[in-house]
Amino acid sequence: MHGKNRSQIGYKIVYALRNPDRIAGYARRRGRDTLLWLGARDHVRYYRAVMRSDTSVSSDAAVGSRSRESWLRIGQLQFDYLIRHGLAPGMRMLEIGCGNLRAGRLFIDYLEAGHYYGTDISPDILIAAQQTIAEFGLQPKLPYLTLVSDLRLEFLPDRYFDVVHAHSVFSHSPLPVIEECLSHVGRVMAPGAFFDFTFDRTEGAEHQVLREDFYYRTETLTGLAERYGLTARFLPDWEQTGHQQSRIRVTRQA
Repeated sequence: MHGKNRSQIGYKIVYALRNPDRIAGYARRRGRDTLLWLGARDHVRYYRAVMRSDTSVSSDAAVGSRSRESWLRIGQLQFDYLIRHGLAPGMRMLEIGCGNLRAGRLFIDYLEAGHYYGTDISPDILIAAQQTIAEFGLQPKLPYLTLVSDLRLEFLPDRYFDVVHAHSVFSHSPLPVIEECLSHVGRVMAPGAFFDFTFDRTEGAEHQVLREDFYYRTETLTGLAERYGLTARFLPDWEQTGHQQSRIRVTRQA
């Protein structure tokens, strides 16, 4: 599973033969993505346009859930994992790429009021996040939702967050965007804080598909984190949950 190069023509041919019903959808998405890329000046602007297009159809699908049941299940999966691995109600949490609060709604409900801070590059998905807050009656928890244009986190205070979380963010990011985040995230992490992020893992050649899905070797990302004074370790038990992505935990060195 993790050794396949999905960008190679051989893989695409085999996949198409096994899934002929998906060829038309793939062709439409490739054409749309090409047009969006031509109109963008960088990856963030490009992916913001992707999210605008996807959210106009379904905000749940825009964050990778094909149904409301899937949206609820994956959100619960993220929440349960963090509960088992250190999240406590009094902690302050930063969620990078919060989307329409698939897991964020559970974090908001669990944490003390004002302790959840979500950011996203997409204004469209943040409007959907506001609707999620209203749908689940989370207004008294006073969550913060902020639009960003990069991952420098410059507007956030030093040593403030106990938990930083990014689910399905680095899986859609080229390496310079990931490096931008890792070079700045340590500043906002409180002593003893941890940063969990998921990524699409490969054991072979690193590659991307449609400029949307990026596959990295574990050592590439752990090495990048360590370059910026962070300690990174692979979390194998996350893959045992059945989720297709892999997970790394980063802590700040003393």
